[in-house]
Amino acid sequence: MPAPLLRYPTWAILFAFAAPLIATPALVRADDPSAGQPAKSESANSSLASSIRSLKGGNVEPLFDGKSLDGWRGRDDLWSVEDGCIVGRTTDEAPITQNTFLILNEEVSGDFELALQFQIEGGNSGIQYHSRVLDEKEFVVSGYQADIDSANRFAGILYEEKGRGILARRGQSVVIGPSGKKQIETFADAQALGNGIHPGQWNDYRIVVRGNQLEHFINEALTMKVTDKQSDKASLSGVIALQLHKGPAMKIRFKKITLRQW
Repeated sequence: MPAPLLRYPTWAILFAFAAPLIATPALVRADDPSAGQPAKSESANSSLASSIRSLKGGNVEPLFDGKSLDGWRGRDDLWSVEDGCIVGRTTDEAPITQNTFLILNEEVSGDFELALQFQIEGGNSGIQYHSRVLDEKEFVVSGYQADIDSANRFAGILYEEKGRGILARRGQSVVIGPSGKKQIETFADAQALGNGIHPGQWNDYRIVVRGNQLEHFINEALTMKVTDKQSDKASLSGVIALQLHKGPAMKIRFKKITLRQW
């Protein structure tokens, strides 16, 4: 015989149908680091994405207009503009007795990427950054220097002008501790890196600064990396400057000088 018809209250029938539609809270392990953490909102995620985009892009500013030395200061008898390039020149007839610089008028602080092209004929030069002016009359500067030289012994190293001297050679990753002691690791062969640098020809130079981390690239090859934790010596702001070195006659050309900041 058929089973007897069971009668249930209306509310019970409705609950039976609705139960599968009710979301069950996810189980969370007690050791889950996300336990108790609020979910990230879409606005927070959008803000993070925007931050990443701005870090990649930033603001790029030309530091040289290709026509004049507007925005720079230095010795008029040594620096000029020729064929769209900044040219620094010394002669054997009138040698200079100390290093002198063409200095960007505006100081730069914070993280940045400085990019330019250089061509050197004879002698030694360099690019100062996060540096300070010691003598405005003679245009003497002290601080971090991305080195350039025609003999190709020092190009790409980090030298501190009128300071701690050579901080990192080509192919070195250096951490300078609070006391000035260095931890040095070699990541590339110095000679091999030097083979990628071409004195007498145009080369690309990039300097990347992130806080106390400094990197040099020549022709897109990383030549050195320094983390400067010696707070009484390290610098987080200062001038950018271009060097003419004392000694034998030399000529240095710079062009396409840009600064990217975030």
